Amino acid sequence: MTWIALPAAALTVVSTLAGGALALRLHRELHTALALSGGIVVAVALFDLIPEAFEAVGDEHRVMALVGLGFVVFFVAERYLVLHHRDEPEEARAHGQVGAIGASALAFHTFTDGLGIGLAFGLDTGTGLLVLLAVISHDFADGLNAVTFILRQGGTRRLAFRWLTLVAVAPLFGAATGAAIDVSEETLGYLLALYAGVFLYIGATDLLPEAHSHNPSRLRVLVTLAGFAAIFALTEFAGH
Repeated sequence: MTWIALPAAALTVVSTLAGGALALRLHRELHTALALSGGIVVAVALFDLIPEAFEAVGDEHRVMALVGLGFVVFFVAERYLVLHHRDEPEEARAHGQVGAIGASALAFHTFTDGLGIGLAFGLDTGTGLLVLLAVISHDFADGLNAVTFILRQGGTRRLAFRWLTLVAVAPLFGAATGAAIDVSEETLGYLLALYAGVFLYIGATDLLPEAHSHNPSRLRVLVTLAGFAAIFALTEFAGH
């Protein structure tokens, strides 16, 4: 079913562009969307990727070590590659080329998202669809960030849109690469464990804090729980 990966990854392009468009318009419901994304991303890691990795690898300790590695690697990437840089505008402008660096790092990040989609469909369709859903959710936030990076550095809206386009199409190349790679089920399990760690980091330390740190809202709490519960229900229905 790997042939599905490329057309499926096209949905991430739409999600990323939508996030960027929202950032350009500064829509008031931004944090509600992030709250939903955070619940979905964390739930996919907990209820689908980690159980799939357990089944494929057969060694729980090794799987959880890889989950931890994925979490730590993305933490380091965030600190040093500025993947989700959120300084105040005055501080951000003092970082020189941080806008372009952050946007280019996001493009690489979304490429790996596409790679994960391609590899997940190589394991089974159910896992592929759930990984796709998680990627669509947090690529929305990546679109927001790509535009924010450039605008905070004093870049034009046209330049921000160019970077947004690059970040948006990168998953297509990643999905094509992942679908073309022939790896064993055990290796796929290792990769899913790493992705679980990345998803946990993105959801628990990036999306959810950002969503709930501004004017606490019961609606955003309910939206987060709804996203979390929906993924749990889907994985239960799928037999995970």
